[in-house]
Amino acid sequence: MNQVSARSSGRRTTPPRLRAALASIATGLVAIGTTVVLAASASDGTTLGAAAAETGRYFGTAVAVNRLSDSGYVGILNREFTSVTAENEMKWDATEPSPNQFTYASGDKLVSHAEANGMRVRGHALAWHQQQPRWTAVLSGTALRNAMLNHVTQVATHYRGRIHAWNVVNEAFADGGSGGRRDSNLQRTGDDWIEAAFRAARAADPGAKLCYNDYNTDGQNPKSNGVYAMVRDFRARGVPIDCVGFQSHFTAQSPVPADYQANLQRFVDLGVEVQITELDIEGSGSSQADSYSRVVRACLAISRCTGITVSGIRDTDSWRSSATPLLFDGNGTKKPAYASTLDALNAGGTTVPPTPPPTTTPPPTTTPPTTTPPPGDGDCAASVSLNSWSGGFVATVKVTAGPAGLDGWVVNLTLPSDATVTAVWSAQSTGTAGAVSFRSVSYNSAVGAGAGTEFGFQGTGSGPTGTATCARA
Repeated sequence: MNQVSARSSGRRTTPPRLRAALASIATGLVAIGTTVVLAASASDGTTLGAAAAETGRYFGTAVAVNRLSDSGYVGILNREFTSVTAENEMKWDATEPSPNQFTYASGDKLVSHAEANGMRVRGHALAWHQQQPRWTAVLSGTALRNAMLNHVTQVATHYRGRIHAWNVVNEAFADGGSGGRRDSNLQRTGDDWIEAAFRAARAADPGAKLCYNDYNTDGQNPKSNGVYAMVRDFRARGVPIDCVGFQSHFTAQSPVPADYQANLQRFVDLGVEVQITELDIEGSGSSQADSYSRVVRACLAISRCTGITVSGIRDTDSWRSSATPLLFDGNGTKKPAYASTLDALNAGGTTVPPTPPPTTTPPPTTTPPTTTPPPGDGDCAASVSLNSWSGGFVATVKVTAGPAGLDGWVVNLTLPSDATVTAVWSAQSTGTAGAVSFRSVSYNSAVGAGAGTEFGFQGTGSGPTGTATCARA
Protein backbone atom coordinates (compact mmCIF):
# COMPACT_ATOMS: atom_id res chain seq x y z
CA MET A 1 0.00 0.00 0.00
CA ASN A 2 1.29 3.46 -0.85
CA GLN A 3 -0.25 4.90 2.32
CA VAL A 4 0.10 4.06 6.01
CA SER A 5 -1.65 0.67 6.13
CA ALA A 6 -1.44 -3.17 6.37
CA ARG A 7 -1.62 -6.98 5.45
CA SER A 8 -2.61 -10.71 6.69
CA SER A 9 -2.96 -14.75 6.86
CA GLY A 10 -5.39 -17.47 8.43
CA ARG A 11 -6.23 -20.60 10.46
CA ARG A 12 -7.24 -23.67 8.58
CA THR A 13 -9.80 -26.39 9.20
CA THR A 14 -10.00 -29.68 7.35
CA PRO A 15 -12.16 -28.80 4.32
CA PRO A 16 -15.17 -31.13 3.94
CA ARG A 17 -15.50 -32.32 0.41
CA LEU A 18 -19.26 -32.82 0.44
CA ARG A 19 -19.66 -30.19 -2.25
CA ALA A 20 -17.30 -32.06 -4.56
CA ALA A 21 -19.25 -35.29 -4.02
CA LEU A 22 -22.57 -33.61 -4.82
CA ALA A 23 -21.08 -32.09 -7.95
CA SER A 24 -19.93 -35.53 -9.04
CA ILE A 25 -23.44 -36.95 -8.50
CA ALA A 26 -24.92 -34.06 -10.48
CA THR A 27 -22.55 -34.70 -13.35
CA GLY A 28 -23.60 -38.32 -13.48
CA LEU A 29 -27.29 -37.47 -13.49
CA VAL A 30 -26.87 -34.90 -16.24
CA ALA A 31 -25.06 -37.52 -18.28
CA ILE A 32 -28.27 -39.62 -18.29
CA GLY A 33 -30.46 -36.71 -19.26
CA THR A 34 -31.76 -35.69 -15.83
CA THR A 35 -31.84 -32.04 -14.77
CA VAL A 36 -30.82 -31.55 -11.15
CA VAL A 37 -30.83 -28.44 -8.97
CA LEU A 38 -28.52 -28.75 -5.98
CA ALA A 39 -29.17 -26.89 -2.77
CA ALA A 40 -26.26 -25.37 -0.93
CA SER A 41 -24.42 -28.15 0.88
CA ALA A 42 -24.49 -28.47 4.64
CA SER A 43 -20.79 -27.69 4.69
CA ASP A 44 -21.21 -24.16 3.34
CA GLY A 45 -19.30 -21.76 5.57
CA THR A 46 -21.32 -19.24 7.52
CA THR A 47 -18.35 -16.89 7.95
CA LEU A 48 -15.71 -15.63 5.55
CA GLY A 49 -12.92 -17.61 7.18
CA ALA A 50 -14.89 -20.85 7.36
CA ALA A 51 -16.02 -20.57 3.74
CA ALA A 52 -12.50 -19.87 2.51
CA ALA A 53 -11.17 -22.81 4.52
CA GLU A 54 -13.41 -25.15 2.50
CA THR A 55 -10.90 -24.82 -0.34
CA GLY A 56 -7.81 -24.59 1.85
CA ARG A 57 -7.53 -20.80 1.73
CA TYR A 58 -7.40 -18.14 4.42
CA PHE A 59 -9.53 -15.00 4.54
CA GLY A 60 -7.75 -12.29 6.47
CA THR A 61 -7.83 -8.65 7.41
CA ALA A 62 -5.47 -5.83 8.29
CA VAL A 63 -5.54 -5.08 12.00
CA ALA A 64 -4.57 -2.03 14.03
CA VAL A 65 -3.50 -3.19 17.47
CA ASN A 66 -5.03 -0.16 19.21
CA ARG A 67 -8.46 -1.36 18.04
CA LEU A 68 -8.15 -4.62 19.94
CA SER A 69 -9.76 -2.78 22.87
CA ASP A 70 -12.90 -2.23 20.77
CA SER A 71 -15.24 -5.13 21.54
CA GLY A 72 -17.30 -4.65 18.39
CA TYR A 73 -14.19 -4.69 16.22
CA VAL A 74 -12.74 -7.73 17.97
CA GLY A 75 -16.04 -9.58 17.78
CA ILE A 76 -16.08 -9.32 13.98
CA LEU A 77 -12.35 -10.08 13.76
CA ASN A 78 -12.57 -13.28 15.79
CA ARG A 79 -15.77 -14.47 14.10
CA GLU A 80 -15.00 -13.80 10.45
CA PHE A 81 -11.25 -13.92 9.81
CA THR A 82 -8.59 -16.58 9.87
CA SER A 83 -5.56 -14.41 9.21
CA VAL A 84 -4.25 -11.04 10.37
CA THR A 85 -1.71 -8.53 9.11
CA ALA A 86 -0.43 -5.68 11.25
CA GLU A 87 -1.26 -2.31 9.72
CA ASN A 88 1.83 -0.54 11.06
CA GLU A 89 3.17 -2.42 14.06
CA MET A 90 5.83 -4.46 12.23
CA LYS A 91 7.19 -1.73 9.96
CA TRP A 92 10.71 -0.37 10.29
CA ASP A 93 9.82 2.84 12.14
CA ALA A 94 7.72 0.90 14.66
CA THR A 95 10.16 -1.90 15.37
CA GLU A 96 13.55 -0.11 15.29
CA PRO A 97 13.04 3.52 16.37
CA SER A 98 16.77 3.82 17.22
CA PRO A 99 19.68 2.00 15.55
CA ASN A 100 19.66 -1.66 16.62
CA GLN A 101 17.25 -0.88 19.47
CA PHE A 102 14.19 -3.00 18.75
CA THR A 103 10.73 -2.84 20.24
CA TYR A 104 8.16 -5.51 19.50
CA ALA A 105 5.41 -4.93 22.09
CA SER A 106 2.68 -3.95 19.63
CA GLY A 107 3.55 -6.60 17.07
CA ASP A 108 3.79 -9.23 19.80
CA LYS A 109 0.32 -8.28 21.02
CA LEU A 110 -1.16 -8.89 17.59
CA VAL A 111 0.67 -12.18 17.12
CA SER A 112 -0.46 -13.38 20.54
CA HIS A 113 -4.08 -12.48 19.73
CA ALA A 114 -3.85 -14.35 16.44
CA GLU A 115 -2.32 -17.43 18.03
CA ALA A 116 -4.92 -17.46 20.80
CA ASN A 117 -7.68 -17.45 18.17
CA GLY A 118 -6.18 -19.92 15.69
CA MET A 119 -5.27 -17.32 13.08
CA ARG A 120 -2.26 -17.09 10.83
CA VAL A 121 -0.12 -13.95 10.70
CA ARG A 122 1.22 -12.23 7.59
CA GLY A 123 4.26 -10.12 8.44
CA HIS A 124 4.32 -6.65 6.92
CA ALA A 125 6.75 -5.26 5.87
CA LEU A 126 10.46 -5.89 6.32
CA ALA A 127 11.84 -3.44 3.73
CA TRP A 128 9.98 -0.43 2.32
CA HIS A 129 10.94 3.04 1.15
CA GLN A 130 8.26 4.56 3.40
CA GLN A 131 7.81 4.55 7.19
CA GLN A 132 11.52 4.28 7.84
CA PRO A 133 12.81 5.57 11.20
CA ARG A 134 14.27 9.07 11.18
CA TRP A 135 17.80 7.87 11.84
CA THR A 136 17.98 6.21 8.41
CA ALA A 137 17.71 9.61 6.70
CA VAL A 138 21.43 10.25 7.17
CA LEU A 139 22.43 6.83 5.82
CA SER A 140 23.21 5.85 2.27
CA GLY A 141 25.19 3.28 0.33
CA THR A 142 26.79 0.48 2.32
CA ALA A 143 25.70 1.92 5.67
CA LEU A 144 22.04 1.93 4.67
CA ARG A 145 22.30 -1.49 3.05
CA ASN A 146 23.80 -2.94 6.23
CA ALA A 147 21.16 -1.27 8.37
CA MET A 148 18.39 -2.67 6.16
CA LEU A 149 19.82 -6.19 6.25
CA ASN A 150 20.28 -6.02 9.99
CA HIS A 151 16.66 -4.90 10.37
CA VAL A 152 15.36 -7.72 8.16
CA THR A 153 17.44 -10.25 10.05
CA GLN A 154 16.53 -9.06 13.54
CA VAL A 155 12.77 -8.69 12.98
CA ALA A 156 12.39 -11.95 11.04
CA THR A 157 14.45 -13.75 13.68
CA HIS A 158 12.30 -12.34 16.50
CA TYR A 159 9.13 -13.73 14.87
CA ARG A 160 10.77 -16.87 13.51
CA GLY A 161 8.28 -19.74 13.27
CA ARG A 162 5.25 -17.53 14.06
CA ILE A 163 4.73 -15.85 10.67
CA HIS A 164 2.95 -17.62 7.83
CA ALA A 165 4.23 -15.27 5.11
CA TRP A 166 6.38 -12.13 5.11
CA ASN A 167 5.99 -9.16 2.80
CA VAL A 168 9.77 -8.98 2.56
CA VAL A 169 9.89 -6.05 0.15
CA ASN A 170 7.02 -3.64 -0.46
CA GLU A 171 6.33 -1.36 -3.43
CA ALA A 172 9.77 -1.27 -5.00
CA PHE A 173 8.59 -0.66 -8.59
CA ALA A 174 7.73 2.72 -10.09
CA ASP A 175 4.34 3.74 -11.42
CA GLY A 176 4.10 4.83 -15.01
CA GLY A 177 5.22 3.32 -18.25
CA SER A 178 8.82 2.31 -17.62
CA GLY A 179 8.27 -0.88 -15.63
CA GLY A 180 11.45 -0.06 -13.74
CA ARG A 181 12.41 0.23 -10.11
CA ARG A 182 11.26 3.08 -7.89
CA ASP A 183 13.98 5.65 -7.16
CA SER A 184 14.34 5.26 -3.39
CA ASN A 185 17.13 5.38 -0.85
CA LEU A 186 17.11 1.57 -0.77
CA GLN A 187 17.30 1.30 -4.56
CA ARG A 188 20.29 3.64 -4.54
CA THR A 189 22.23 1.10 -2.41
CA GLY A 190 22.40 -1.10 -5.51
CA ASP A 191 20.03 -2.97 -7.80
CA ASP A 192 20.53 -6.21 -5.85
CA TRP A 193 18.99 -4.83 -2.64
CA ILE A 194 15.72 -6.74 -3.08
CA GLU A 195 17.58 -10.00 -3.63
CA ALA A 196 19.72 -9.31 -0.57
CA ALA A 197 16.62 -8.69 1.56
CA PHE A 198 15.02 -11.96 0.47
CA ARG A 199 18.17 -13.95 1.18
CA ALA A 200 18.49 -12.39 4.63
CA ALA A 201 14.82 -13.13 5.38
CA ARG A 202 15.20 -16.77 4.36
CA ALA A 203 18.22 -17.14 6.63
CA ALA A 204 16.37 -15.57 9.56
CA ASP A 205 12.99 -17.30 9.19
CA PRO A 206 13.40 -20.33 6.91
CA GLY A 207 9.88 -21.66 7.49
CA ALA A 208 7.99 -18.55 6.38
CA LYS A 209 6.85 -17.89 2.85
CA LEU A 210 8.61 -14.87 1.39
CA CYS A 211 6.55 -12.46 -0.72
CA TYR A 212 7.00 -9.38 -2.86
CA ASN A 213 4.03 -6.99 -2.44
CA ASP A 214 2.85 -4.08 -4.64
CA TYR A 215 -0.11 -2.06 -5.93
CA ASN A 216 -1.27 -1.19 -9.46
CA THR A 217 -0.07 -4.60 -10.61
CA ASP A 218 -3.51 -6.24 -10.84
CA GLY A 219 -3.61 -6.40 -14.64
CA GLN A 220 -0.85 -6.80 -17.18
CA ASN A 221 0.83 -3.40 -17.53
CA PRO A 222 4.40 -2.04 -17.52
CA LYS A 223 4.61 -2.14 -13.70
CA SER A 224 3.33 -5.70 -13.35
CA ASN A 225 5.58 -6.70 -16.26
CA GLY A 226 8.55 -5.34 -14.32
CA VAL A 227 7.61 -7.34 -11.22
CA TYR A 228 7.02 -10.41 -13.40
CA ALA A 229 10.49 -10.11 -14.93
CA MET A 230 12.06 -9.82 -11.47
CA VAL A 231 10.22 -12.88 -10.15
CA ARG A 232 11.14 -14.90 -13.23
CA ASP A 233 14.80 -13.91 -12.79
CA PHE A 234 14.74 -14.74 -9.06
CA ARG A 235 13.22 -18.14 -9.69
CA ALA A 236 15.78 -18.91 -12.40
CA ARG A 237 18.72 -17.97 -10.15
CA GLY A 238 17.47 -19.57 -6.95
CA VAL A 239 16.70 -16.35 -5.08
CA PRO A 240 14.24 -17.39 -2.35
CA ILE A 241 10.84 -15.96 -3.34
CA ASP A 242 7.68 -17.97 -2.66
CA CYS A 243 4.79 -15.61 -3.35
CA VAL A 244 3.64 -12.32 -4.86
CA GLY A 245 1.10 -10.10 -3.12
CA PHE A 246 -1.42 -8.03 -5.08
CA GLN A 247 -2.84 -5.13 -3.10
CA SER A 248 -5.95 -4.75 -5.29
CA HIS A 249 -7.23 -1.29 -4.35
CA PHE A 250 -10.08 -0.64 -6.80
CA THR A 251 -12.00 2.54 -7.55
CA ALA A 252 -14.58 3.67 -10.09
CA GLN A 253 -11.74 5.09 -12.19
CA SER A 254 -9.57 1.98 -11.71
CA PRO A 255 -11.91 -1.02 -11.54
CA VAL A 256 -11.06 -4.71 -11.49
CA PRO A 257 -9.20 -5.21 -14.81
CA ALA A 258 -10.54 -7.62 -17.40
CA ASP A 259 -7.33 -9.68 -17.25
CA TYR A 260 -7.18 -9.84 -13.43
CA GLN A 261 -7.35 -13.64 -13.22
CA ALA A 262 -5.04 -14.14 -16.19
CA ASN A 263 -2.48 -11.83 -14.62
CA LEU A 264 -2.52 -13.77 -11.34
CA GLN A 265 -2.20 -17.01 -13.27
CA ARG A 266 0.90 -15.94 -15.18
CA PHE A 267 2.73 -15.36 -11.89
CA VAL A 268 1.61 -18.75 -10.62
CA ASP A 269 3.01 -20.25 -13.80
CA LEU A 270 6.44 -19.01 -12.68
CA GLY A 271 6.19 -21.34 -9.67
CA VAL A 272 5.11 -18.91 -6.93
CA GLU A 273 1.90 -18.51 -4.96
CA VAL A 274 -0.20 -15.39 -5.33
CA GLN A 275 -2.09 -13.73 -2.49
CA ILE A 276 -4.53 -10.82 -2.51
CA THR A 277 -3.10 -8.79 0.32
CA GLU A 278 -4.96 -5.46 0.77
CA LEU A 279 -8.28 -5.76 -1.01
CA ASP A 280 -10.68 -2.82 -0.85
CA ILE A 281 -13.17 -1.62 -3.44
CA GLU A 282 -14.75 1.81 -3.22
CA GLY A 283 -18.49 2.22 -3.61
CA SER A 284 -21.66 0.61 -2.31
CA GLY A 285 -24.58 -1.57 -3.28
CA SER A 286 -24.66 -4.06 -6.12
CA SER A 287 -21.75 -2.54 -8.06
CA GLN A 288 -19.36 -2.96 -5.13
CA ALA A 289 -20.79 -6.40 -4.36
CA ASP A 290 -20.27 -7.57 -7.94
CA SER A 291 -16.65 -6.39 -7.90
CA TYR A 292 -15.87 -8.21 -4.66
CA SER A 293 -17.45 -11.37 -6.03
CA ARG A 294 -15.38 -11.13 -9.19
CA VAL A 295 -12.11 -10.82 -7.26
CA VAL A 296 -12.95 -13.77 -5.02
CA ARG A 297 -13.98 -15.95 -7.96
CA ALA A 298 -10.72 -15.13 -9.75
CA CYS A 299 -8.69 -16.26 -6.74
CA LEU A 300 -10.74 -19.43 -6.29
CA ALA A 301 -10.17 -20.34 -9.94
CA ILE A 302 -6.41 -20.51 -9.34
CA SER A 303 -5.22 -23.34 -7.11
CA ARG A 304 -2.16 -21.42 -5.93
CA CYS A 305 -4.02 -18.23 -5.06
CA THR A 306 -3.84 -19.15 -1.41
CA GLY A 307 -5.66 -16.38 0.41
CA ILE A 308 -7.40 -13.03 0.45
CA THR A 309 -6.87 -10.20 2.92
CA VAL A 310 -9.14 -7.17 3.06
CA SER A 311 -7.61 -3.87 4.12
CA GLY A 312 -9.59 -3.44 7.33
CA ILE A 313 -12.88 -4.56 8.87
CA ARG A 314 -15.38 -1.66 8.99
CA ASP A 315 -15.54 1.23 6.55
CA THR A 316 -14.59 3.57 9.39
CA ASP A 317 -11.41 1.55 9.99
CA SER A 318 -10.26 1.98 6.39
CA TRP A 319 -7.32 4.13 5.31
CA ARG A 320 -9.76 5.61 2.78
CA SER A 321 -12.93 5.53 4.83
CA SER A 322 -14.80 8.14 2.75
CA ALA A 323 -14.81 5.64 -0.13
CA THR A 324 -16.68 3.06 2.04
CA PRO A 325 -14.52 0.28 0.56
CA LEU A 326 -14.93 -2.62 3.00
CA LEU A 327 -17.36 -5.44 3.80
CA PHE A 328 -18.88 -3.96 6.98
CA ASP A 329 -20.24 -0.46 7.45
CA GLY A 330 -19.18 1.82 10.28
CA ASN A 331 -21.64 0.14 12.65
CA GLY A 332 -20.24 -3.30 11.89
CA THR A 333 -23.29 -4.27 9.79
CA LYS A 334 -22.72 -6.63 6.88
CA LYS A 335 -22.98 -4.90 3.51
CA PRO A 336 -24.18 -6.40 0.21
CA ALA A 337 -20.48 -6.87 -0.62
CA TYR A 338 -20.19 -9.17 2.39
CA ALA A 339 -23.02 -11.36 1.10
CA SER A 340 -21.58 -11.53 -2.41
CA THR A 341 -18.14 -12.38 -1.05
CA LEU A 342 -19.50 -15.15 1.17
CA ASP A 343 -21.59 -16.51 -1.69
CA ALA A 344 -18.57 -16.56 -3.99
CA LEU A 345 -16.50 -18.38 -1.39
CA ASN A 346 -19.25 -20.94 -0.82
CA ALA A 347 -19.62 -21.51 -4.55
CA GLY A 348 -16.27 -23.25 -4.31
CA GLY A 349 -13.37 -23.48 -6.69
CA THR A 350 -9.98 -25.07 -6.94
CA THR A 351 -8.50 -26.51 -3.78
CA VAL A 352 -5.14 -25.26 -2.59
CA PRO A 353 -2.77 -28.25 -2.77
CA PRO A 354 -0.48 -29.10 0.13
CA THR A 355 2.82 -27.32 -0.24
CA PRO A 356 6.24 -28.35 1.05
CA PRO A 357 8.25 -26.00 3.28
CA PRO A 358 9.53 -22.93 1.41
CA THR A 359 12.66 -23.49 -0.64
CA THR A 360 14.65 -21.68 -3.23
CA THR A 361 14.71 -22.75 -6.86
CA PRO A 362 16.91 -24.68 -7.28
CA PRO A 363 16.92 -25.97 -3.66
CA PRO A 364 19.62 -24.41 -1.49
CA THR A 365 22.47 -26.38 -0.06
CA THR A 366 22.97 -25.31 3.53
CA THR A 367 26.34 -25.99 5.06
CA PRO A 368 26.06 -27.31 8.63
CA PRO A 369 26.95 -24.69 11.24
CA THR A 370 30.55 -24.52 12.37
CA THR A 371 30.97 -24.30 16.09
CA THR A 372 33.68 -23.70 18.65
CA PRO A 373 33.89 -25.06 22.18
CA PRO A 374 32.32 -23.07 25.04
CA PRO A 375 34.44 -20.14 26.22
CA GLY A 376 35.67 -21.88 29.34
CA ASP A 377 38.39 -19.68 30.86
CA GLY A 378 39.04 -17.77 27.63
CA ASP A 379 37.87 -14.32 26.60
CA CYS A 380 35.05 -15.48 24.30
CA ALA A 381 33.98 -18.01 21.68
CA ALA A 382 32.34 -17.58 18.28
CA SER A 383 30.01 -19.93 16.42
CA VAL A 384 28.91 -19.52 12.80
CA SER A 385 25.56 -20.57 11.32
CA LEU A 386 25.23 -20.57 7.54
CA ASN A 387 22.41 -20.35 5.08
CA SER A 388 23.96 -21.13 1.70
CA TRP A 389 22.76 -21.34 -1.88
CA SER A 390 24.43 -21.69 -5.24
CA GLY A 391 26.65 -18.62 -5.49
CA GLY A 392 26.11 -17.02 -2.10
CA PHE A 393 25.48 -17.23 1.62
CA VAL A 394 24.38 -15.41 4.76
CA ALA A 395 26.40 -16.07 7.93
CA THR A 396 25.15 -15.38 11.45
CA VAL A 397 27.90 -15.29 14.08
CA LYS A 398 27.19 -15.65 17.79
CA VAL A 399 29.78 -14.29 20.21
CA THR A 400 29.66 -15.78 23.72
CA ALA A 401 31.60 -14.09 26.52
CA GLY A 402 33.84 -15.98 28.93
CA PRO A 403 33.61 -15.75 32.74
CA ALA A 404 35.09 -12.23 32.86
CA GLY A 405 32.63 -10.75 30.35
CA LEU A 406 33.59 -8.40 27.52
CA ASP A 407 33.77 -4.69 26.84
CA GLY A 408 34.74 -5.25 23.21
CA TRP A 409 35.45 -8.23 20.97
CA VAL A 410 36.95 -9.21 17.63
CA VAL A 411 36.17 -12.31 15.58
CA ASN A 412 38.56 -13.66 12.95
CA LEU A 413 37.89 -16.26 10.29
CA THR A 414 39.14 -17.28 6.87
CA LEU A 415 36.87 -17.37 3.84
CA PRO A 416 37.20 -19.90 1.01
CA SER A 417 39.09 -18.66 -2.03
CA ASP A 418 35.90 -17.97 -4.02
CA ALA A 419 34.14 -16.00 -1.27
CA THR A 420 33.72 -12.23 -0.96
CA VAL A 421 31.89 -10.35 1.79
CA THR A 422 29.27 -8.01 0.33
CA ALA A 423 27.41 -6.75 3.42
CA VAL A 424 27.90 -6.71 7.19
CA TRP A 425 25.54 -5.79 10.03
CA SER A 426 26.07 -5.26 13.77
CA ALA A 427 29.87 -5.29 13.37
CA GLN A 428 32.75 -3.39 11.76
CA SER A 429 34.66 -5.48 9.25
CA THR A 430 38.21 -5.52 7.96
CA GLY A 431 38.80 -7.27 4.67
CA THR A 432 36.33 -8.78 2.23
CA ALA A 433 38.22 -11.93 1.14
CA GLY A 434 40.62 -14.45 2.62
CA ALA A 435 41.37 -13.66 6.28
CA VAL A 436 38.67 -11.28 7.53
CA SER A 437 37.88 -9.84 10.96
CA PHE A 438 34.80 -8.37 12.58
CA ARG A 439 34.88 -5.99 15.53
CA SER A 440 32.10 -5.03 17.95
CA VAL A 441 30.21 -1.76 17.54
CA SER A 442 29.02 0.57 20.32
CA TYR A 443 25.72 -1.15 21.02
CA ASN A 444 27.02 -4.74 21.29
CA SER A 445 30.52 -4.39 22.68
CA ALA A 446 29.53 -4.99 26.32
CA VAL A 447 28.64 -8.66 26.87
CA GLY A 448 28.12 -10.10 30.34
CA ALA A 449 29.80 -13.27 31.57
CA GLY A 450 28.37 -16.26 29.71
CA ALA A 451 26.03 -14.04 27.69
CA GLY A 452 26.01 -13.62 23.94
CA THR A 453 25.46 -11.22 21.07
CA GLU A 454 25.21 -11.70 17.31
CA PHE A 455 26.33 -10.09 14.08
CA GLY A 456 26.02 -11.19 10.48
CA PHE A 457 27.40 -10.86 7.01
CA GLN A 458 26.43 -11.78 3.48
CA GLY A 459 28.70 -12.86 0.67
CA THR A 460 29.13 -14.35 -2.75
CA GLY A 461 30.76 -17.68 -3.35
CA SER A 462 31.06 -20.31 -0.62
CA GLY A 463 30.48 -19.59 3.06
CA PRO A 464 33.18 -20.11 5.71
CA THR A 465 33.67 -23.69 6.91
CA GLY A 466 36.62 -23.30 9.25
CA THR A 467 36.67 -22.37 12.92
CA ALA A 468 36.08 -18.76 13.92
CA THR A 469 38.24 -17.36 16.71
CA CYS A 470 37.19 -14.73 19.23
CA ALA A 471 39.28 -12.48 21.46
CA ARG A 472 38.83 -9.46 23.67
CA ALA A 473 39.25 -6.26 21.64
